[in-house]
Amino acid sequence: MTLRGSICALITPFAADGSIDEPALLRLLDLHLAAGSHGLVVAGSTGEANLLDDAEYARVLALAVQRCAGRLPVLAGCGAPATARTLALCRIARDAGVDAALVVTPAYVRPTQEGLYRHYHAVADSGLLPVVLYNVPSRTGCDLLPETVARLCGHPAIHGIKEAVAEPARLRALLALQGPGFDVLSGDDGTACAALLAGARGVVSVAANIVPGPFAQMCDHAAAGRRPQALAIDDRLQSLYDMLGREPNPIPAKWMLHHLGLCGPDPRLPLTPLSPALQAAARAVLEGLGAMAAGAADQG
Repeated sequence: MTLRGSICALITPFAADGSIDEPALLRLLDLHLAAGSHGLVVAGSTGEANLLDDAEYARVLALAVQRCAGRLPVLAGCGAPATARTLALCRIARDAGVDAALVVTPAYVRPTQEGLYRHYHAVADSGLLPVVLYNVPSRTGCDLLPETVARLCGHPAIHGIKEAVAEPARLRALLALQGPGFDVLSGDDGTACAALLAGARGVVSVAANIVPGPFAQMCDHAAAGRRPQALAIDDRLQSLYDMLGREPNPIPAKWMLHHLGLCGPDPRLPLTPLSPALQAAARAVLEGLGAMAAGAADQG
């Protein structure tokens, strides 16, 4: 399995009563199929995975797999603080038919590097799904270091890493491990274009929720070595990257998709809708994007 290009970290839309808004989810899936996205992460952190019960988690994954029907790879967010719970999520995801598990480092418990190695080795050894490592210390409180990734990347079930530490030295260390069976994916929209131009194979992107077509085009340009074209799109998207970081993910993304007519604005508690003080700024960003976000509006 090769992971490449724009892999959208999809939001999970909720109806007014708090249930999964299945028609809205199908609209979002259709949007990405039409816009040229290269893959999807469903029920990851952007999809509020920790706020879904097991039945909802299974349903969201099954809908995505059925709608994509092999046209896009579907990765499931399968990370949990406990290895046993991570394996339970992988079983649900496997039964739903997803292509791979995106396994974030265990949050809150702060394992050692040896603990992280054993955790990922156990998940990979289970044979449930191909595994993509996911490192995001700002959310989890632990950092999967390149030395530990080097111990893991030769495992036949471990196919890549999503790295959200946006440091050039970190990227260089991981790119040295990249090979035919191990893909490096950026997990930071603001530095994703630079990572792609340096050799990363793809991006797990929040911004792709709002501008799926242009973001996929930027990734295609970068992969083909068309540096000026990739940088031109990236420059146009800087205000969006900034806006998406103004409040915790996926609060701004969900509100902007609501403004485009694609879903409701509300995440689940303890997350709250975008602050009223930021809504005018979010609208201004969408207006500045103009036709870049019009595809989403048209799909609504």
